[in-house]
Amino acid sequence: MPANLPPQYFEAEKRFRTVKTPEEKISALQTMLAIMPKHKGTDHLHAELRRKIAKLTEETERKYATSKTSFYIRREGAGQVVLIGLPNVGKSQLLAALTNATPEIANYPFTTKTPNIGMMKFENIRIQLVDTPAITSHESRLWLNNVAKNADLITTVVDLTMHPVEDIEMTLLELDNVSIVPIIDNAKEIIGKQQKRMMIIGNKCDLNDANSQKLNEKFSAKFPVITISAKERSNLEELKKILFKSLGIIRVHTKSPGVKPKLNDPMVMRKGSTIKDAAEAVHKDFRAKLKYAVVWGSGKFDGQRVSPEHVLKDNDIIELHI
Repeated sequence: MPANLPPQYFEAEKRFRTVKTPEEKISALQTMLAIMPKHKGTDHLHAELRRKIAKLTEETERKYATSKTSFYIRREGAGQVVLIGLPNVGKSQLLAALTNATPEIANYPFTTKTPNIGMMKFENIRIQLVDTPAITSHESRLWLNNVAKNADLITTVVDLTMHPVEDIEMTLLELDNVSIVPIIDNAKEIIGKQQKRMMIIGNKCDLNDANSQKLNEKFSAKFPVITISAKERSNLEELKKILFKSLGIIRVHTKSPGVKPKLNDPMVMRKGSTIKDAAEAVHKDFRAKLKYAVVWGSGKFDGQRVSPEHVLKDNDIIELHI
């Protein structure tokens, strides 16, 4: 069966032959894979390109492993969100739009050489965002093993003007290569793999929104999906809400009897946490001594007395009695 390769494939192949660095060669090969039609006639070529990518990746990993580079980033704020993706999808521009960080932003590949960090304000909390080098960079597997595995949420950014569906599939494959897989509702734990919360951001909807529907149709059943424009700052407030929700956290406020609660500094807890968990977060001895609590928010009525097993909801106000 003939391969029937499109003209864009040969353009990427020409770029592969002319570029010099391993990162650029891997990027060109990844582009060729994304463009290539999937049928029996391309099976051999698909395998050959994969072998070339694996060889280049191994060579660069050996080279940079000797530098003992470490990309561990200490978690700050209510949660740590890592932005990953292919070159020039707009991760750095998104970081700059959501935080006070000032990463280098350019229209050429591999601008980001090391992770950049910023703090995103969402209502009464701050969430840490980490912009990372492209997944086809020479150190991608080194920092994926560190940064991505330690993150609370992995967010894949794709360029809607390119091949977003194929790019997501490619990114998921790279994550799987370092034993990271998404948490899927009702899915069993996968032995040997680390399951992480994930979501998808389709960027550059101001230039081409046509691929948004394809992205949603393919992935929205598995992941939260949103389309935005980092450059035009379009839909960023909705993005903040989805990032918060995707982290699987809630905010809980404590108060003393007869005193108004302070709503600007909540405790951040995992979704599904109980009154007992909140008591322990306040003080390690409170959990054992707790008798009951009064809750405003998730109770049947405000000021309801509840048991230590009561499950909390976002922005609940609680009064602990020991």
